[in-house]
Amino acid sequence: EGGLEEDQRGAFVKLSFILFLCRSFSESSDKGWFRSLFVHKVDARKDAHSNLLSKKETSNLYKIQFHNIKPECLEAYNTLEAEVQKRLHQDQDYPCEVVGSWNTWYGEQDQAVHIWRYRGGYPALTECLTKLNNNKEYLEFRKERAKMLISRRNQLLLEFSFWNEPLPRPGPNIYEMRTYYLKPGTMIEWGNHWARAIKYRQENNEAVGGFFSQIGDLYVVHHLWAYENLQSREDTRNTAWQKEGWDANVYYTVPLIRSMESRIMIPTKSSPLQ
Repeated sequence: EGGLEEDQRGAFVKLSFILFLCRSFSESSDKGWFRSLFVHKVDARKDAHSNLLSKKETSNLYKIQFHNIKPECLEAYNTLEAEVQKRLHQDQDYPCEVVGSWNTWYGEQDQAVHIWRYRGGYPALTECLTKLNNNKEYLEFRKERAKMLISRRNQLLLEFSFWNEPLPRPGPNIYEMRTYYLKPGTMIEWGNHWARAIKYRQENNEAVGGFFSQIGDLYVVHHLWAYENLQSREDTRNTAWQKEGWDANVYYTVPLIRSMESRIMIPTKSSPLQ
């Protein structure tokens, strides 16, 4: 029994000494190694992520539209939309241009996707909308289009600084839009990883554009890719996994995602991205 009591006293002394050291380290400085294990330090941002991640040399604003169309109206819708896009492009008085237009092939069916660019940012968007709302011909177009739609939604986007600016390209191509719904507060981390990873996905000229939302659904990222066909898509994506560093990007970005989806899209005849 005496030996047991001695062991207990010894253990108590050791525990007291450890607690004393821990308290001394944690109280000596807010930067103490022990305290740092338990205290979460917030990395204060000096600017909004939209300013940190978007291109400084341009003031482009993008709008993406998702139109769900009555199945029997899809062909008529495409014809009507193409005519309006053509007229807007020919009229230099409107500071907007269509980047690309598609119909969804795999994903949500009977859907049209459009991406518009406003060179000049929010003032250009406001100017364009004001002029369109005073354009009787455009208002008639909207009434006619409304008869063909089931629903529609849109988002305002900025482009990532490390992605290509989406420019017209010849076809034929299929396009994949991969949409990522991120956890709030993770956009900076996402951008940091992809700024390094994009180099693994540019050798075949498949990277078209990368965007993140500003208005609409927030913390949403859209990556747009072009491929010759579905087999080319599979081969290109498999090749990326053979490159050292790509696996690390996937490993670190997957935990940032709440959900994701993929659309395979076919460009319309009027789309600058073919």
